[in-house]
Amino acid sequence: MSEFISRREIKHLTYNVVYRQILFTGFEALSIITLSAVAVGAVIIIQGNSVLSNFSQSPMYYNILVAIIPREMGALLTALIVIARSGTAISTELGNMNINNETLAIYSFGISPIAYLAVPRVLGMTISVVSLSIYFNVAAFSSSWFVSFLTDAIIPSQFLFDLFSALTLTDLMMGVIKSGLFGFFGGVIACYHGFKVQSAITEVPQRTIKTVVNSVTSLVLLDIIVTAMFYLYIYD
Repeated sequence: MSEFISRREIKHLTYNVVYRQILFTGFEALSIITLSAVAVGAVIIIQGNSVLSNFSQSPMYYNILVAIIPREMGALLTALIVIARSGTAISTELGNMNINNETLAIYSFGISPIAYLAVPRVLGMTISVVSLSIYFNVAAFSSSWFVSFLTDAIIPSQFLFDLFSALTLTDLMMGVIKSGLFGFFGGVIACYHGFKVQSAITEVPQRTIKTVVNSVTSLVLLDIIVTAMFYLYIYD
């Protein structure tokens, strides 16, 4: 009976770690994600109008929005922001736990540090990046419409109709798949470098820097691979 209660308590604690990770990675990042999305959506229209007059009236307008926001910028920029905030925090936290022998103490109680510390953080980070990417897309599209309304008086119903005419399920799938992979690999890399800290406090910032460098490199490579696969096997 005590074993059952122990497992139930561990499961409850794991859910709490996932919840806190989503709260920190997702909810507390909404402000910077909103600012970035609004900036991206507005800049697309402003730069487009500077190159082509009446850009918002162009037939390519919505195709360009779809190609830039949900296919690329939504997932990639969101993941980069999350890595800068939460990836570094995870690596630093786990590194300090290693130095303070907290990880060893968890292991001594028969609890796997990977299952208790790493898995909930990776899961929380993945869920957060996917959710924030969807939110980024909505905020960026809203910003694009608002600037288009100010410049060319495009009404919401017209904007939504033309946008959904250009937006396909494949475009949404690409964004979700990318954001899921970005969140997963970013979380794994952050946990890996956090656990690699041994005994010196000076290792923590070194591992934090490696977390950012390795995560950004992985995101760029994954972005290229997924985009190439979609264009080679799906869009064609």
